[in-house]
Amino acid sequence: MKEFFSVICSSKLFSGVSENELAAMLACLDPKVKDFRKEAFVLRCGDTVDSIGLVLSGSVLIVQDDIWGNRNILSKAEAGTTFATAFACAPGSKTNVDVIAETPVTVMFLDVNRILNVCPSACDHHTRIIRNLLGELAEKNLRFSEKLRHVGQRTTRSKVTSYLSAEARRLGTYEFDIPFSRQQLADYLGVERSGLSSELGKMRDERLIDFRKNHFVLKV
Repeated sequence: MKEFFSVICSSKLFSGVSENELAAMLACLDPKVKDFRKEAFVLRCGDTVDSIGLVLSGSVLIVQDDIWGNRNILSKAEAGTTFATAFACAPGSKTNVDVIAETPVTVMFLDVNRILNVCPSACDHHTRIIRNLLGELAEKNLRFSEKLRHVGQRTTRSKVTSYLSAEARRLGTYEFDIPFSRQQLADYLGVERSGLSSELGKMRDERLIDFRKNHFVLKV
C-alpha cells in the first residue's frame, strides 16, 4: 500500500493529508485494494454499492450502454480520482452505470460508513475527509451538469466547442490534453466518430483549433 501513498495524498478525497497522517487514517478506514485486468468490469449496472472507489493506478471509464450496444461515456477516472461516490453515499441505491477498466487498474475501495461515522476519538483527519467528500460530491455534480450542457447542443460543432471551451476555462489555458481518445470523445458527446472527426478537421482548416491525437490548441 505504501507505494501508492503519494497517489492517495494527491487525490481530492485526501486533500490536506500528509503521508505521515495517511497511515493512521487508513488504519481507521480499513480500505480494500483490488486489481482488475483491462476491459474487466469493476462495477456492473445494478450493483448495490457501499464503497467509494479510488483509482491507484491505470484508469476506468464510467459508461452507460443500451441493449443495442450504443455507449454513452459519462466520465473517466484516472489515478487519484474517485468513482461511485454518489451511489455509495445513497444507502441501498443500485448503480445505473458500468465501471470498466480502460487499462489494467488497481483500485482502493473505502467503505463509506467508515468515512461518515466518525471514530470514537473524533480525529481531525477523519473530519477533514468528510469535508473533502462533500466538496468532491459537489464538484462531480457540477461536471455532470457541464456534460448535460455539451450533449444538449444541437450540432456536432456546438457540442465540440462547448466541451473544449469548458476544458479551457477549467484548466486556465488554451492548450491542453483531453482524457479521451477520439472514439471515447464521440461517445462522451453523443455523436458519431466519423462526424466528429470531420468537424474537427473543418475547425482546423478554419484555424479555430489545432490538435494532435488528444492534444488541443484553441486559437482565439
